[in-house]
Amino acid sequence: MFVRFKRKIDFMGFRKTAMSISLVLIFASLALLAFKGLNLGIDFTGGNLAQIEFSAPVSVGDVREALAGSGQKQAVIQAYSDNGVLVRVSASDDSVAHETLAALRARFGELTVLRLEKVGPVVGDVLRRQAFVALAVALAGILAYVTVRFRFRFAAVSVAALIHDTIITLGVFSLTGREISLPFIAAILTIVGYSLNDTIVVLDRVRENWKGLRPKGVITVINESINQTLSRTINTSLTTFIPVLTLFIWGGPVIANFAFALLIGIIVGTFSSIYIAGTLLGEWYTRSPEKG
Repeated sequence: MFVRFKRKIDFMGFRKTAMSISLVLIFASLALLAFKGLNLGIDFTGGNLAQIEFSAPVSVGDVREALAGSGQKQAVIQAYSDNGVLVRVSASDDSVAHETLAALRARFGELTVLRLEKVGPVVGDVLRRQAFVALAVALAGILAYVTVRFRFRFAAVSVAALIHDTIITLGVFSLTGREISLPFIAAILTIVGYSLNDTIVVLDRVRENWKGLRPKGVITVINESINQTLSRTINTSLTTFIPVLTLFIWGGPVIANFAFALLIGIIVGTFSSIYIAGTLLGEWYTRSPEKG
């Protein structure tokens, strides 16, 4: 392990402050999503597809570097031969596509455009609806499984923590204006799995300590459980955070947004596994005690 905690920290003593911070972040995120929205990329909005032949062999990296100067850092580039590439750029009108071609000509000299056409979004309305249905089914499955394995209240606070992490991550992307693409969806699913795993570890320890509920009270039981799993939580977060940070810094623009989403998710997920699920569970039992 990197870190081992022996000191008992009164996490639940700060639960109201933590919940206040979370509520502010959630409302701010929802406001950003409602009024500013998300910067949807080519996968969601469509754009222009160009099939280009250069007079000399080129690499995808060189083409991407040239396009970055014209504001198309997230262009989708695919090489099909030593001299030929397919370039898909986000463009609201043809002028953007022509500016992109001009940037390539300035960098590589003469080129031949074999095809230039508008393309629709990869993620259409039908796929979006199917994704929301799949997400709802997944959350319902998590709710059902954790209810059977633990208790319904444990399941409810676990799902609430997942929603908390997802909303704040979306809010940060809205605030920073980073582009939303298919890799971002993969990052969100990764965050959900990571956060759920971390939260379940804490709740499993709460279940093991449940026998001390009557003499100690639910807040003390939750606090002890968080402290008992704290080393595992912090070390897991660190061993995940460090390589993802490396990818974000040196991985290049293609995976930068994916890595950035994971960084935010790890930070928020660690916070929620320590505070959100435990705080919600403690307040729920304090206000409405349950036998057993």
